[in-house]
Amino acid sequence: MTIKHLRILVAVAECGSISQAAGRLYLSQPTVSQIVAELEQYCGARLFDRLSRRLYPTPACRELVAKAVPVLAAFDRLDRSMQATLREEPVRLGASVTVGTCLLASLVERFRRREPEGKIEAAVNNTHVVEEMLLHGRLDLAFVEGRIRSPYLEVTPVVEDRLVLVCHPEHPFAGEREVTLEQLAGQTLLLREEGSGTRELFERDLEDGRLPLRGSWSCSNSEAIKNALLHNLGVSVLSALLVKEELEKGRLRAVRVVRAPGGEPFLWKRPFSLVIHRDKYRTPAIQSMIEAIRSFQGEEMASLLP
Repeated sequence: MTIKHLRILVAVAECGSISQAAGRLYLSQPTVSQIVAELEQYCGARLFDRLSRRLYPTPACRELVAKAVPVLAAFDRLDRSMQATLREEPVRLGASVTVGTCLLASLVERFRRREPEGKIEAAVNNTHVVEEMLLHGRLDLAFVEGRIRSPYLEVTPVVEDRLVLVCHPEHPFAGEREVTLEQLAGQTLLLREEGSGTRELFERDLEDGRLPLRGSWSCSNSEAIKNALLHNLGVSVLSALLVKEELEKGRLRAVRVVRAPGGEPFLWKRPFSLVIHRDKYRTPAIQSMIEAIRSFQGEEMASLLP
């Protein structure tokens, strides 16, 4: 016997008709008839007398209904209480550094339009750390730019980002039409820390060309890297979104990178992806955040190529 059984029993007893009870509960008549038959079999007693095309509760039915009504009321109170609790729980959102810097504010605004009373707890870190937090249940979902390795996490690409090589306007590279990976390897590189999706994508090409990182910086703060670039302390590969304003105002320059002179430029592309544990229960608030992230699909991200 389930809550559904009891709810149908009470409706039939109050309506005196299978068809009216079915209409009240938005169920088919065969479904309601089957549930009544299951209850009668379970109780081992007839629950309704069928007289002149109308159903009349038997004494056993009246006793069962009397006990079922407060049970259903208590269940409904519990359900409302749980729904209120779920609405009050914050969505624990993870974001990698580039996403956190460039898109987090817009994402929160989109979520607020769907859930005006919704609460958010945000954690911004590199992709590797965010992945570990998801796996250990410390985050509900995440929006990241790096590669996710765990098979327990569902990854849905949402928008495409592009990386660009940037330098100060007075850096020797600023006057070049293009630079090679070999030239790049001889520079002071201002890079994100280990575990960063930005660094991982760039290092892959350096490793393919067996080019070492010489005199490089390692920094988890993209703003610190931009500040170093603005002081002409080296070159960096960053998201075009992250340096959009500096490129537009001429405070930084973007330079093409090729494997060999005159060759095709490297196109460092990577997706910004929605990530959630495959077994995660999705509350209405979490589902609203998922839809807010997916709302970026189809939008054209800034791509400032040299």
